[in-house]
Amino acid sequence: MRAPKSLLAWATLLLATCGQPQLAHAQQWLCAADLNGNGDAADDGEIASCAVTASGDHLCPIEQTACTLNATGGYSCPLGSQYACFSPDGVSAPSCSPHSCIDTSANPVEEEVPVDDPGTPADGEVDADGNCLGTIEIFGGRKLRCRPPGLSVTFQNCCKDKDKIIKDGMGSSISSIGTKIAIAKGVFTGMKAAYTAFKAGATASQAASAGANALIVGIDPTSIAISLAINFMMEVLLQGCDQQDMEAGMLRGSGMCHEVGTYCSSKILGLCVQKAKSQCCFNSKLGRIIQEQGRPQLKAFANGWGEVKSPNCRGFTAEEFQALDFSKMDLAEYYDEIEARSADLIQSDMEESVDAYLNAVQR
Repeated sequence: MRAPKSLLAWATLLLATCGQPQLAHAQQWLCAADLNGNGDAADDGEIASCAVTASGDHLCPIEQTACTLNATGGYSCPLGSQYACFSPDGVSAPSCSPHSCIDTSANPVEEEVPVDDPGTPADGEVDADGNCLGTIEIFGGRKLRCRPPGLSVTFQNCCKDKDKIIKDGMGSSISSIGTKIAIAKGVFTGMKAAYTAFKAGATASQAASAGANALIVGIDPTSIAISLAINFMMEVLLQGCDQQDMEAGMLRGSGMCHEVGTYCSSKILGLCVQKAKSQCCFNSKLGRIIQEQGRPQLKAFANGWGEVKSPNCRGFTAEEFQALDFSKMDLAEYYDEIEARSADLIQSDMEESVDAYLNAVQR
């Protein structure tokens, strides 16, 4: 489906820019095992807290098996003589596990600090008319990561997509268009305000309100469902997700992110215990769609999205954007959303008209 010239002109103007691990801390002894053979211990049931036995040793509950009586009246582990049998209280029958316990005070979890990518700053020189004199980037994005269930997020899903919170919208005024340039920045500001307040001791509700107030300043109010945003922030804060998890979650659920891949973000003794999903998030769903379908057309993006841990989320230069063949792009996903929203607006107007009529009649 070919994009109309008016859409491309609007897009160019609109989106061009100038130039905590609670379980690990709460439990000192842990055990981890790669049960499904995928090279990590970050999946469900692959990491657990060790129990302290009556003898002061530690027993891993993963694949724990009851020991059996041997010919001499003692107990032996059916998994192999190399595994010791321990009784939890000195009275109950002993058990054994093929997995060792790790003292996290001596072998702490190694956490990768997420890259704080502000996106391409509008810091180039401009002329007297406000025209950019440097390199222009169109549909630029930001590197973000969110974390699926694992040790660092106490097995909560900080990548769970929520309802669509932010909508693409062309708006009808210059001020509306201007605010939409900073959607990703507005999400960053809002999530930072919420996360900072929560870490300072505010309740999840109070923190979400602080985040919502910051969001309204940075984003056109008609483009964001504030009630959904508040519910989203409260839920993810209570799950132990961090600021970047929140940013990615809000933009992902709104269809503005391209997932690049998965990598290990936390290890213990070289074994991965937490994975992260890397993505490029944009100011709009349209930006994400054109990035996904435009990059394969350009030699400059022969490496696709780059390294998973640090993807290439830059926008198109003006020359690259002009070289894109929009007749080869399928923008149906975007057009369908515009049509659905128009229908919603029509229904909303009808409901308001009916309510006004009923109120007038009842007086």
